Parts: sequence; C-alpha cells; structure tokens
Amino acid sequence: MSFVQQSSPHARQARSTSQVMLWVIIATLPGLLALTLFFGWGNLINVIWCVAVALASEAAILRLRNKPVMFFLRDNTAALTGLLLGLSLPQFTPWWVSATAVISAIVVAKQLYGGLGSNPFNPAMVGYALVLISFPVAMTTNWAQPAMLWDGAPGFAETLAAIASGQQTVIDGWTMATPLDEYKHKISSFTSSEVLEHPAFGDGIALGWEWVNAAFLAGGLVLIALRVITWHIPVSFLAAMAFMSLAFGSNADEYAPLPLHLLAGATMFGAFFIATDPVSAATSHQGKLIYGAGIGVLVYIIRTWGNYPDAVAFSVLLMNFAVPFIDHYTPPRTYGHHKPRRGVPSKGRG
Repeated sequence: MSFVQQSSPHARQARSTSQVMLWVIIATLPGLLALTLFFGWGNLINVIWCVAVALASEAAILRLRNKPVMFFLRDNTAALTGLLLGLSLPQFTPWWVSATAVISAIVVAKQLYGGLGSNPFNPAMVGYALVLISFPVAMTTNWAQPAMLWDGAPGFAETLAAIASGQQTVIDGWTMATPLDEYKHKISSFTSSEVLEHPAFGDGIALGWEWVNAAFLAGGLVLIALRVITWHIPVSFLAAMAFMSLAFGSNADEYAPLPLHLLAGATMFGAFFIATDPVSAATSHQGKLIYGAGIGVLVYIIRTWGNYPDAVAFSVLLMNFAVPFIDHYTPPRTYGHHKPRRGVPSKGRG
C-alpha cells in the first residue's frame, strides 16, 4: 500500500471543547477517589448533587435565553463546574449551600456574562467564594475527620442524611478543622511540635490530605502530558508559593511550613484544575507565568496574614481581575516580527 507524501505543515485536528472538558473530568477522578477513601462519602455525594444542579441550572437559563439546550449541555462545561464545586466544598456541606454555590456559578458567573467564553471570572470559584462569605459557619465547620472509608468513616446513608438535614448537631462527632486552619489558629499559642500533635496531622504532613494532593498532582500531570493544559500556570503557582514560604515563613513556630502549604488544603487541586481555567486565565505563555505566580503569592499572603486558612478561590478571582492587563502587555510574538507589540499604539500627529 502506497502513502501520499505531503510537505509540511502537518496540521492536527484540535480537540473539541467537550473532549477537553471530559479529559479534565477524568483527571479529577484520582483526587475524588482519594477524598472518598480518606474522608468518607461526602465529596462523592456533593459531586453527584452539584453536577445535577449545574446541568439543571444551565438547561433552565439556556431555555430562558432561547438557546439550544442539548447543544450546550454536551460541551461538558456545566458538568465540570459542578464537579469542581463538589470537590471543593466541605464533605458535610448542607445541600442548600452547595445548590446556592452551583446556581451562582452557572447562572450569575457564566450565563449572565454570555455563556462559555465570555465569563471573566472562574465560575466555580465565584460560587465557592459567595457561599464562603454568606455561610461562613457551614463552610468552616463541616470538614470531615480523616477516617478510612472502611475504618471509622460514616456510612453512605448516614452521610447523605447529614447533608440532607444540615443539622450541625448530627455531624459534630464526625468533623474537625482542616490542618491549615488548625495550624493557623494554634501556632500563636503553641510550638510547632505541639500543634502537630493534633489528630488532623497524623504521623505525616496532614493526615489524608497529602494523598489527596498527590492524587490531584498525578491527574494534573496527565493533563500536561496530554497537552490539555500547559505547565506554565501550575509551575509558577507552586514556585511562587514555595518562594514566599521560604522567604517569609521559614520559622515553623510562627508560620505554617512549606510541606503543609503544598500538601494540605486545595493547593494541587487549585494549581492544576482551578487556576488553569482556559477562559478566565491569561493566554500567552509569559502571561500564564505571571498569572500563576500572582495566584501563588496571594494564596500564601491570605493563608498567612488573612482570615481564611485556604485562599485559592479568592486568589484566583483577584488574578482574574488582572488578566486583561496581563494579556495586554504580554502578547506573543507574531510570525514575521522580531518583537511582540505591547501596550497601546501611539497615534500620529495631524
């Protein structure tokens, strides 16, 4: 059999939006599995509920806008937004809090701006930040204790009943502060070794959380290998956070140590799955490096000197504000030009 020989360039078909979103969904599954194994059924229930609410909200608003419903639902963006929120929210978040987050993300942060490609802010983080500010107790007291799914974690029916009822008294025995929260509020009164004796830290860095972050790191590396995302934002995010921790927080008796910043909370999830949102993030490689570094610096600043122990949502949203400015001054060099055009072109005098 003879092959037709053709000269370059050899173009490859680009992935569709639905394929890209599907790969991102698949890459989150190791993290979801780790969350379920180490913290029980809460995140799995949240994911199922949030995805269902996201699809229903998107369908309703598309119908109101006289848009083809199934055409847009098939791009998997609504499902991904629900999935990201389900992974982000505390395990025992009451159902109405998670529903509020999802509806805000889909209706306000996405569809009211014109739909996919027109939203300036990350929809999932808009929903998360809104409920964090509006329901601070529910968003800070419903994190599950680390307990293996087969050894001590509440059963599926018990977890579902707690989420459905939303009564704090039902789940008090199953919850505790996150490692970042525990360290942040105890280090001013105790030494590092004394704080680390808390059960939230176990014998490692942050009991259960190090495996969750490792799972999201593995999924993120798969996305980079498949060229679904580029390395620029995650690497600059983590490098900036590491620099800030080494420069300002080297004393573990005053500030959380670097391993805790990297392997507790939503660090790897934020670096590979939140900050890399293709619509609200910077576009050029240089811009992505600046954007990711800005998020890393803000996460460290808010975690260390702010009121929130984990700050990925606020940091991403603040850098979303800066994206038009970053893109304006970091355009890529176009073919045939030695330098990219930067800033506003000057007008000739008449």
